[in-house]
Amino acid sequence: MAGAYDDRDGVIWMDGELVNWRDAKVHILTHGLHYGSSVFEGERAYNGKIFKSREHSERLLKSGEYMDIPIPYSVDEIEAAKEEVLNASGLQDAYVRAVCWRGSGDDMGVASARNPVRMAVAAWEWGAYYGDAKFKGAKLDIAKWKRPSPETIPCFAKAAGLYMICTMSKHAAEANGCSDAMMLDYRGYVAEATGANLFFVKDGDVHTPKPDCFLNGITRQTVIGMLQERGIKVIERHIMPEELEGFEQCWLTGTAAEVTPVGHIGDYSFEVGALARDIAESYEKLVRT
Repeated sequence: MAGAYDDRDGVIWMDGELVNWRDAKVHILTHGLHYGSSVFEGERAYNGKIFKSREHSERLLKSGEYMDIPIPYSVDEIEAAKEEVLNASGLQDAYVRAVCWRGSGDDMGVASARNPVRMAVAAWEWGAYYGDAKFKGAKLDIAKWKRPSPETIPCFAKAAGLYMICTMSKHAAEANGCSDAMMLDYRGYVAEATGANLFFVKDGDVHTPKPDCFLNGITRQTVIGMLQERGIKVIERHIMPEELEGFEQCWLTGTAAEVTPVGHIGDYSFEVGALARDIAESYEKLVRT
């Protein structure tokens, strides 16, 4: 399957039923389009099974709670919808997107309590997020936009509006010959990339930014567990950008990114070393077991 995302063969689950891919449409006066009242999950299926599927469904509901978007489905119902879509797609390895949003209704101002909450699930083929970066290391720019304070927005929700500055940062990075951007938080600490968490290696220990104003990714948590099983010390802390000079290795984690080694962040260089390669390869095996 290829081509524009609105012009493909297949089906998409919408509000309880499978509809033709090309007919999966919403009205132009959908609240989510105008005001960002939308939350979502990105998931990957391997060998026909979504990795940590239930955790993603639980997080989707939690994001809805954070954003005052009461999702009218249970975890079990969301799980069933994803399974239905995956089976209908005929794909064994797929990216799965579940999204919930405030639809069209009686409200078209900022408030939208009278508008229905809608949900859709789609699945498609999506290869390596950073191309061949798993072998030579991704190249990251440093974004000018910062992750916001928890006092300004529910920063632990996987909400559409939180990705606006990520899109802008990634566009700027790509225009600069990079594949992504590292973002600092509102205090100036290293936070994350536009859609992935960061890990660094120094003297055998692993350092990773403390997720106190950004998403504590499911892949991030999985990788921390893998490192701890190996007896490797994982230090979650605030990291200043100038500390990057002293780190030997770096990698990204995320559902789309999986585990991707990093070769450069701005003017800082990193070795695609043994630990980065080991974690990337071990994660690849884990998701397929």
